[in-house]
Amino acid sequence: MMLSSLQDGTRTATTWKLGKAEKEALSINVATFQRQLRKLTFTQLIEATNGFSAASLIGSGGFGEVFKATLKDGSCVAIKKLIHLSYQGDREFMAEMETLGKIKHKNLVPLLGYCKIGEERLVGCGVMSPGRPGGTPHGGGDGGGGASLSWEQRKKVARGAARGLCFLHHNCIPHIIHRDMKSSNVLLDGDMEARVADFGMARLISALDTHLSVSTLAGTPGYVPPEYYQSFRCTVKGDVYSFGVVLLELLTGRRPTDKEDFGDTNLVGWVKMKVREGAGKEVLDPVLVKAADDGGETNSEMARFLEMALQCVDDFPSKRPNMLQVVAMLRELDAPPPPTAAAASNAGDATAV
Repeated sequence: MMLSSLQDGTRTATTWKLGKAEKEALSINVATFQRQLRKLTFTQLIEATNGFSAASLIGSGGFGEVFKATLKDGSCVAIKKLIHLSYQGDREFMAEMETLGKIKHKNLVPLLGYCKIGEERLVGCGVMSPGRPGGTPHGGGDGGGGASLSWEQRKKVARGAARGLCFLHHNCIPHIIHRDMKSSNVLLDGDMEARVADFGMARLISALDTHLSVSTLAGTPGYVPPEYYQSFRCTVKGDVYSFGVVLLELLTGRRPTDKEDFGDTNLVGWVKMKVREGAGKEVLDPVLVKAADDGGETNSEMARFLEMALQCVDDFPSKRPNMLQVVAMLRELDAPPPPTAAAASNAGDATAV
């Protein structure tokens, strides 16, 4: 059987060379994944995605296309069709999936299963509620896009995404470098809790195709740290830089690359320039500025948030914090800043009175 799915004008053809594969079951490894899914034949999967139609396509990136599969019981699964590479065989694919399937954290998008059908490699993931930081905070300022998030919601998104990335860096052995941290890989669940997606895809793809250039897996323009252009060596500090860009998006409501806004530079360069000029407040999303009380605590929080984001996008990796430190800084953000010497003195006088 060969199934071709086309998108009007913009999407390339998706061709499935399956032979008898549509009769095979979609394997879900129950031992290592969060919850058991019923086994699906490929025919059922085609039905659940309406033939992998353009209407079922919910995302497309460097690792492949993602389709939303609506099962007969009403539950939804995201099916990621990995890009075609010179795959090394089933052993590497299954070994990587066994490792990735054991990684569970409330701020990571769960991996539910995987399968190989004919020449295709498919990965099943949880589907989050509609809305992602890559679209929502850009509603303010000049970014365009969806409805804007409040300052409290943006802080919650930052804290959740930081916890997810921190878990990959510091709780997984060996640690996992995301390699493509960006706002579109931070999804929101029904409680507006942020979850990091695609956390194992770069590792999986590089394991499957040892001939693939590392530069291909180095990230997305606007999020790539400057050192990658020299070494193409992915590191945890590179992830920190990319996360810093996400923080700047949340704070400014702007996208990381926009010629109209930034000309020959990008969001990071523009923010750094404004701060050097002493005009740091101009980078804040006008929606946030309008909502904040003049001179209130919110403005102080945003200033500290900006300072933290700039530490993350420092040109020198050694000067960037690690994700444990970022999580701690975000936690402290809600705590009131330490009193100045004058304030402390006045407090002492009041106590004496």
